[in-house]
Amino acid sequence: MKLLKYVLVAALTAAPALTIAQAAPVQAKNPIVKREFNQQRRIGNGIRRGALTPRQGVRLERRQMRMHRQIRAMRARHNGRLTMRERRIIHRRQMIASRHIYRARRMHRIG
Repeated sequence: MKLLKYVLVAALTAAPALTIAQAAPVQAKNPIVKREFNQQRRIGNGIRRGALTPRQGVRLERRQMRMHRQIRAMRARHNGRLTMRERRIIHRRQMIASRHIYRARRMHRIG
């Protein structure tokens, strides 16, 4: 259990820093990157404020990493570009992920 907490803390402190470093110059131009950044920030804030348990945070982070990998694969297929169909797919998946973050942060925990 302690190992899980250490891994979670390390991942949550490193991931936003890397995301900020990579996304800062592109953030204003690319709405997909901007949304990924905002969702990472929301997850981090939820864990810091106690609205998310560590386990929920890990699950949401894993979902974000999986989505990021899929976006990179989509871009690799078309020389860094996304087709309209792929943009729709990404948008839909980001909406679903955002909804999961919203619900997890507002879930009433007993005890």
